[in-house]
Amino acid sequence: MAAARFCRDKGALVTAYDGKGPEQLGDIANELVSLGVTLSLGVEPVITPRAYDLAVISPGVPPTILVVGKVKEAGIPLIGEIELAYGYAKAPIVATTGTNGKTTTTTLIGEIFRDSGRETCVAGNIGLPFIEEVEKYSEQAVFVLEVSSFQLETVDKFKAKVGLILNITPDHLDRHGTMENYALAKANVFANQGPEDFSVLNYDDPQVLAMAVQTGGRVIFFSRRHKLEEGVSVDEGQIVIKWDGKTIPICRVDEVGIVGAHNLENALAAVASGWVMGVKVDSMARTLKNFRGVAHRMEPVAEINGVQFINDSKGTNPDAAIKALDSYARPIVLIAGGKNKGLDFTEFALKVKEKVRSLVLVGEAAPAIEEAVVKQGFTAFQKAGSFEEAVQTAAREARPGDVVLLSPACTSWDMFNNFEERGDLFKQVVYSLRG
Repeated sequence: MAAARFCRDKGALVTAYDGKGPEQLGDIANELVSLGVTLSLGVEPVITPRAYDLAVISPGVPPTILVVGKVKEAGIPLIGEIELAYGYAKAPIVATTGTNGKTTTTTLIGEIFRDSGRETCVAGNIGLPFIEEVEKYSEQAVFVLEVSSFQLETVDKFKAKVGLILNITPDHLDRHGTMENYALAKANVFANQGPEDFSVLNYDDPQVLAMAVQTGGRVIFFSRRHKLEEGVSVDEGQIVIKWDGKTIPICRVDEVGIVGAHNLENALAAVASGWVMGVKVDSMARTLKNFRGVAHRMEPVAEINGVQFINDSKGTNPDAAIKALDSYARPIVLIAGGKNKGLDFTEFALKVKEKVRSLVLVGEAAPAIEEAVVKQGFTAFQKAGSFEEAVQTAAREARPGDVVLLSPACTSWDMFNNFEERGDLFKQVVYSLRG
């Protein structure tokens, strides 16, 4: 929608195609018509080499569908909204990708720049289309973007001043097919970088570490587990930067406002980004201490009768859910399930056996998760017929001192439009329990 509006505002003749019919799209179709956009809904447009000069694909559309094949056969350039916006960007870009932690890290980096006094735009996969904001900012600003593998598949000239890869674990294999293809898409975040640019990479992730030889930018590693000779790491309980022979302390690990080992990694990556962009150390330290995270990611909701309720609806793959489980020493009642993305639940099931007292399963993936946990000898689970029932069941199962954790290890698309809807409903049901 944002790309269609932008192109039409620039004077382009725009055709919007969607496999759904006009009755399914409703107000969206009406808005496009009011903009002067030609609609091709439910029926493919006629695609010939002379019919169109450019095709802009929505990241949710797989590049394997028939209409995309026809666009390529006709020799029409095919890009995404991120690439389209890049052509109009005056300010430098800090772009974050990875399997998990993108939204938290992107938001934290945005806060680091804002707190330092710099004009900042946070956009991309985080929810605000880059194309809607790109012309509102001068070269003195900074664009802080969350970019997904889907968005990075279709970049061409896109270049980030700072490109971050947080981690790479199995995800979206129903779309990418193989881990190699998935990693290749992520690597596009630094595909066009030169020696004046920076690639922020996770030293602790073997696949990300190996990417250091692929980038033309200057590599700055971050590590939670190792004391680095150069980069951002933890030394004697402090976050430190080692750069050009100097050691610069930032703050103590226990002062960081976001909890969990995975969030410490996110904080290290954010510090690396702020450092190479010239943000002062004392300013970054203040932001790290004050930042409390984002909605739907390890979000405290309420404490009822000694039971803590945590909304981690953004835990949409097994690795994210494992990280959430590792964040608590208290007994856990876990709500899991949703739509699987072609991922294996074996490692998740092992972690469930280790950390979870009671498991509540819901959604399409419930049978697959059940099979995985039973193979590991875990049988303390129940199945719910609806999401509301799942939350209520978890609340009944919980004892004082427990954590009721929504970290589904699956997407929300079997029951909801997005993880935000799922998280919001979780909060609503919890609030109703509290009264």
